[in-house]
Amino acid sequence: MSNRVYDAIVIGGGLHGLSAAMHLARRGARVVVVEKHWVGRHASGATAAGVRTLNRDLGELDLSLEAMDMWHDMAGLVGDDCGFHPNGQVCVAEHPDALAKLQTRVDGLRAAGYTHEEIVGPDELRRILPELSTHCVGASIARRDGAADPHRALRAFRRSAMQAGVELVEHCGVVAIERQGADWRVVGDSGPDGAARTWTAPAIVNAAGAWGARMAALVGDDIPLATKSSMMMVSERLRPFIKPVVSIMGRSLSFKQSDQGTLVIGGGLQGIPDLDKETSTARMGVLAKGAKASTDLFPAVRDIRIVRVWAGLEAKTEDLLPVVCPSPGAPGVFHAFGYSGHGFELVPVVGAALADLVLTGKTARAIQNLDARRLMPGAPKDAGTPWVTGAPKPAPEKVPASTQGAAQSTVQGAPS
Repeated sequence: MSNRVYDAIVIGGGLHGLSAAMHLARRGARVVVVEKHWVGRHASGATAAGVRTLNRDLGELDLSLEAMDMWHDMAGLVGDDCGFHPNGQVCVAEHPDALAKLQTRVDGLRAAGYTHEEIVGPDELRRILPELSTHCVGASIARRDGAADPHRALRAFRRSAMQAGVELVEHCGVVAIERQGADWRVVGDSGPDGAARTWTAPAIVNAAGAWGARMAALVGDDIPLATKSSMMMVSERLRPFIKPVVSIMGRSLSFKQSDQGTLVIGGGLQGIPDLDKETSTARMGVLAKGAKASTDLFPAVRDIRIVRVWAGLEAKTEDLLPVVCPSPGAPGVFHAFGYSGHGFELVPVVGAALADLVLTGKTARAIQNLDARRLMPGAPKDAGTPWVTGAPKPAPEKVPASTQGAAQSTVQGAPS
């Protein structure tokens, strides 16, 4: 049993839990992270690690842009650049109709003051991707985007959190959360000696990933949440031939080459998740769709070998936006889950936002669209988010919803 006094208990030792704990501890809070297995066991260890603003949902775009600035100074934040290479992300159009949809999105963003996306024609596209199939007619691109190494990121955020004084408890699931006066008492699995393990603090950060809704239910919040099992493929090592991360408008693909020369191919193709067994099963027939999209774009990879595949468990909300907010019904509890396959890039900024909320009750970071009540049956949808200070930038109205969805679905929900 723990007798230490804490300011915050973080449930979940993935990247978002580690980031929140690190930011809290650096601001003087006494923090413990409770993780059922080990750091990065599920989504954080299975991600493709895309660092992407391209085609972001408008509801999280401002938050994503702030996160991108943090990624460009990641070494200053955690002492390691986490393998981040800002070689851009490109969404390829295979036909004029697809390019027109991308152009409409970019035009709407520009009208609203956003300049991070641009359209490139076939000549510039060939310069960026010399081995791209000649049938492609153009693309949208976010040049500051890129990809990172998820395992380096996990090591860096873990190390930085512990250097800041965070206590990390692994191999301990949470079985109950109880109100204890003005504080919360978290009850974990029994320890090696058979005694119950408990921690008490005035604040809890629920960063439990695919199990976030189950943790929320322990404090009385009924937040609908589904489960994803995004699959990935990795090829044999090849000569370097591509630098940006590539997707296709209207098709499921995320295609990049690692520092080691392997191709990492995903794009939101789904395996079979089992939340209770904590397993993900890859489906080879579905993965073949990603292989087909890859060879359509890059004919030179038609005969390469795939050396391994995997699938990871992650949470998915109805609108594919995460939940990042104070609990609607449990004061002192803060939720951060449901990233729907695109949470990696948001890691540094969401951790900072959570530290703001825990320590001051407010944040200036743009989480106003991530309130859990938008998903909760019977909850007020227009109650406002008084914990977000300042005047959040409204979502662009000149980007038609159909165009947002068409571009977004290309990569939203992909394991990035």
